[in-house]
Amino acid sequence: MVELNKIYNEDFLLNSLPDNCVDLVVTDPPYKCISGGHEKGLSYKHIGSITQKNDGKIFEHNDILPSSWIPEVYRVLKPDSHCYIMVNTLNLELFLQISRESGFKLHNVLVWEKQNCLPNRWYMKNCEYILFLRKGKAKPINYMGSKTVHQFVNPQGNKLHPTEKPIDLMELYIANSSIEQGIVLDPFMGSGTTAIACINTNRNFIGFELDTTYCGIANKRIQDALSKKQ
Repeated sequence: MVELNKIYNEDFLLNSLPDNCVDLVVTDPPYKCISGGHEKGLSYKHIGSITQKNDGKIFEHNDILPSSWIPEVYRVLKPDSHCYIMVNTLNLELFLQISRESGFKLHNVLVWEKQNCLPNRWYMKNCEYILFLRKGKAKPINYMGSKTVHQFVNPQGNKLHPTEKPIDLMELYIANSSIEQGIVLDPFMGSGTTAIACINTNRNFIGFELDTTYCGIANKRIQDALSKKQ
């Protein structure tokens, strides 16, 4: 029996969730990144880059294939519900292909515009992309005045997670695609941003995070958020 409002320090692929049990999926999964490094003695390393090792990885558990977890997300999501998957340009085509093969339909490609840029020789990157998917019939979002480009400040400084996302960005997606007391799944919870957004918007959550350190950070944030709300 899976408990609500808990982050499981487990592999999502080993979950015991029944079919069609969650109302919404919002996640920022691990995926391959463009290196920030050097080759053949010539350095193009980005100062402060999280990919300086030049291996295309950010996390210890960075090699999970989208073909393994996207079908599982589709299985546990209720029919006529939404799914938000954050992705970069390198993996956009692959993620969309696997999502369609798994049964998802594309509603839209959303853009998170950040206030900072990443160095790049082919235009500096100041945004990230989100696949806005649906399972089953099309369902409108709750606030139909929402636009496709979303401007939220990127967490900087002493971040709790290398790819930490703004809480208010996650709140937007959760508020637009679920109702209060609905169940939101994040199979790659990281430092718990999706869970905090659920608490702030009166939703239930189920999370999975394989990294013990980040799971501990997420649980601490959840307790702090619950204390503030009370």
